[in-house]
Amino acid sequence: MFFVLSKILGFFAYPSNIVIVAGVCGALLVRTRFARTGWRIASASLVLLAIFGFSPAGNALIVPLEGRFPAWDASRGPPDGIVALGGGVTPDVAAAHNGPALNEAAERMTAVVEFARRYPAARIVFSGGNGSLTDTGKTEAQAAQQLFDRLGVAAGRIELEDKSRNTFENAQFSKALVMPKPGERWLLVTSAYHMPRAVGVFRQAGFPVEAYPVDWRTRGSEDLARLFSTMSEGLSRTDTAVHEWLGLVVYWLTGRSSELFPGP
Repeated sequence: MFFVLSKILGFFAYPSNIVIVAGVCGALLVRTRFARTGWRIASASLVLLAIFGFSPAGNALIVPLEGRFPAWDASRGPPDGIVALGGGVTPDVAAAHNGPALNEAAERMTAVVEFARRYPAARIVFSGGNGSLTDTGKTEAQAAQQLFDRLGVAAGRIELEDKSRNTFENAQFSKALVMPKPGERWLLVTSAYHMPRAVGVFRQAGFPVEAYPVDWRTRGSEDLARLFSTMSEGLSRTDTAVHEWLGLVVYWLTGRSSELFPGP
């Protein structure tokens, strides 16, 4: 129930959706006795689209998320295991074309291939089911396996967890699969902006992990004043950041994360 509700309400977790819906409503009101209000709403929507699309707002929101955990320090020695979260595959496209269908978060998957070669003694788990409401029948784990096979990773080297539909289930099902022992060091691989929420969820599940952030979207503080050259890029960045901040709040309020803003 939580999963379905989160997907439905998730539509309004993206500022671009809210602004567009408001703009359409404003345009409809223009032809009624509330024309003045309609013009105001439509105009405000247009201004907000410009702000979210071209201003550094998206970067200002995502930089604190990406900077929460530093890059992993390999000098501490090899890990006992690695859990990589899904999100780098578009399942419906993968099903349609029978291929991996990687998206901009593909580094979550390519890092797994690197680890498989660098740490031959470490257990590696890729966690990703199908998080869409309309199940296409193909999971991220299945698509990932196709990529691993094509890149020459030995069969069976990477364990697949293919039931999880969100970060909460990533943690629950991965823990049940690997049953981490006290003292073991496990890395968690996910996008840098997603790392705070992911770590909080794994901690709450009783699965201690070390952060291995990938898929950086900004250079850091130097992008705080950078304007976007296209509206679509700026809107996408703002949507991603706001969705993640709201996710942090919701996961904390519902007891799925150990902290509101988990850190090292």
